[in-house]
Amino acid sequence: MKNEVKEFRLDEISILCIIRDLLKNIWVILLAAAAGWFAVTGVMSFLYVPEFTAQATMAVSARGDSNAYSSLSLTNQMAGVFSEVFDSNVLKEKIAEELGEDSINETIHATVIEETNLITLQVTSENPRRAYQVIQSAIRNYDEVSDYLFSNAMLRIVQEPSVPYAPSNAMNSSRYQKLAILAGAAGSGGLVVLLSILRFTVKTREGAKRNLDGRILELIPYEWKNKTVRGALRKLNKSILISSRLVSMPFGEAVRKTATRIDHHMRRRDQKVLMVTSVAENEGKSSVAANLALALAEKGRRVMLIDVDLKKPALYKVFEKKEENRKHLSDYLDKKAEIKDVLIYEKKEKIYTVFQEKSIHNAARYLDSMEMKALIDAGRKKMDYIILDTPPMSVSSDAELMLKMADNAVLIVRQDWTDVRAANDASDTIRQAGVDFTGFILNAFLKEHLWSSLREHSYYGYGRTDGSEEV
Repeated sequence: MKNEVKEFRLDEISILCIIRDLLKNIWVILLAAAAGWFAVTGVMSFLYVPEFTAQATMAVSARGDSNAYSSLSLTNQMAGVFSEVFDSNVLKEKIAEELGEDSINETIHATVIEETNLITLQVTSENPRRAYQVIQSAIRNYDEVSDYLFSNAMLRIVQEPSVPYAPSNAMNSSRYQKLAILAGAAGSGGLVVLLSILRFTVKTREGAKRNLDGRILELIPYEWKNKTVRGALRKLNKSILISSRLVSMPFGEAVRKTATRIDHHMRRRDQKVLMVTSVAENEGKSSVAANLALALAEKGRRVMLIDVDLKKPALYKVFEKKEENRKHLSDYLDKKAEIKDVLIYEKKEKIYTVFQEKSIHNAARYLDSMEMKALIDAGRKKMDYIILDTPPMSVSSDAELMLKMADNAVLIVRQDWTDVRAANDASDTIRQAGVDFTGFILNAFLKEHLWSSLREHSYYGYGRTDGSEEV
């Protein structure tokens, strides 16, 4: 494995992988947004103290006269003095005395309406009835205080106070709730993006060349199983095969190019047995093995495809052979059938196949048997190539058992799936077993034409120094 420190490089970032991670974790983002909303609502509800305000409007008048002072400026000035009376501590003491208390905590505030002789009196309390009682007491007792200031002026009530029914400081949490939703969604989304970028997997061809210890044979693009043909949506097989007319041209060309390189490599070295494996499950190993067999058969090669993943066989699903009544590999390994019984020639695909349908738990003793060796030896005599679809190397040791019988091996690496270090460890295991390791096949890569063009003009990092072979 390469020991250099991993550097951040723009060409190793896949925008489509980030978008896929965001879509996969959309529920996390929604939960974070909801959590932000509930958190703000809960905190504001806990801290919120409702306040009720009782209000009255009064006019400054001369005693014995219902008319306002003739001079508006004078009455306005008198109204200002009266507002100070309501704000005075002397009046608050009078109110407390009337209510039978030592003091009052309510806020009394008087405001002069500009250019008028009107005063707005407000009393704010946490209890609506208490606010009403205090304002009524203030109205009853203000004249005892104001008599010291004015003997010829009085206040006339224009609007009587009433018991407030709704808080005057209504909780306006809508804005903060919206901000909390945005913060929660942005924070969780940003974390998903960061983890996606920092995840040490193969996301781009450039990243694969730089970080994988071996040759990159080819990049096989992601192929959608549902295709729109002549306005109608059609579905391919459970696993996509190049023998189908519905597969895209880039997919078929990538598979055939890979098969050509493998064919050229193995023929030069007089090799016949190719092991197709991966590090983890669901990397498309079986589909790639099947398509390589078909591509080699198109070139006129006699190909035998064997499913040796006895714990989780998949090739019979790839070729949709589940309904057929046929002998399987385990029947031969159990000495219940001969090689000719399990080796079937597929006329449509023009390849020989040995399938397995039922899962076998003690697969190791079957694979490491004389019968298995005899099957491989028989194939060497009659076939140009034998392709072994083995279990993933991180799942069991069965793949390592098959290394004893293989001449060559390739590793399937799915985009943004397996840790690069695990893939390099698997390639080291193959080499240590004395098997020729042809290289890595990058599988199920999403197309990023737009992002690729942008990267050409905004590359950040250093030149490749790992010496990996560029294909």
